[in-house]
Amino acid sequence: MKGKKIIVTGGAGFIGSALTEQLLKLGCKVVCVDNFSIGRRENIAGFLAHPDYTLVEGDICDTGLMKEVCSGADYVLHEAALGSVPRSIANPSASYQANITGTASVFHAAALGGVKRIVFASSSSVYGDSTELPKQEDRTGNALSPYALTKKVCEQTALLFKDLYHIEIVGLRYFNVFGRRQNPAGAYAAVIPRFMDALLRKTSPVIYGDGTNSRDFTYIDDVVQANLNALTAPGINGMMFNVASARAITLLDLFCAVREALAERDPEIRKVQPEFAPPRTGDIPHSLADISKAERHLGYQVQLSFEDAIRRTALWYAENSDLSNEK
Repeated sequence: MKGKKIIVTGGAGFIGSALTEQLLKLGCKVVCVDNFSIGRRENIAGFLAHPDYTLVEGDICDTGLMKEVCSGADYVLHEAALGSVPRSIANPSASYQANITGTASVFHAAALGGVKRIVFASSSSVYGDSTELPKQEDRTGNALSPYALTKKVCEQTALLFKDLYHIEIVGLRYFNVFGRRQNPAGAYAAVIPRFMDALLRKTSPVIYGDGTNSRDFTYIDDVVQANLNALTAPGINGMMFNVASARAITLLDLFCAVREALAERDPEIRKVQPEFAPPRTGDIPHSLADISKAERHLGYQVQLSFEDAIRRTALWYAENSDLSNEK
């Protein structure tokens, strides 16, 4: 991979910045494309002076820009998206524009630019109303939110463009990714950074439902591993892979694990109790992935236990939280 030119869309985001960090360590030339609607400048501050890093501030829906960026590139890691089920329900047209139109723009530009392979971020949300557990790649359900539908369309677009433009495209279905640099702020923040932020402030985080809903939580380093392996693994063109831990954790158990990890540094945090609110529209009750396909084709392996990954994440938030600023 040394010396390869790799485009990372959404490169200032939580996942995109983690990918960039590892790619630079491997000696790659990284071009980050981000419009900073979701991405944060502090995520990439440490890369700006790196000789192999280029920041392109712009929108992936700008086809002219994307054609220019992708020209001569070796690979594309397409992470840019407008995430969050509740956000997509509140503003579906924005999700459609960013996730469907933007993805088509990236795929087309990569094909015209002679890119060897695109690896793109899909989502466990494509399993929709399917109650089958664990989730297997060849059996999905009906979408339960505009966000989920956009990811299903992205996968269909990938299969179409693969054949139409003769470019290699691989999709990774992320399951509830967490780790360092994930933004805890805003109405659409993911559950783990929300819990981290609230507990550090010794305020009660909100659990939607009764706490028995479960999720398959995936540590950021495993997502990085899956992406890097998918760039060069043979014989996977057009395939979709679950990227997960293959372990279901209830939201109440998640709360207890986060609280205990943070309480190792501040025992007062053990006194904090959660608040409960009605379930949110579009949320699925349970999620658990079968990762055997990724293990076979990508050499994917879960690197840390859930508990150890939560401890590492808690340490990062404890060391980087700014309790003097309102979020």
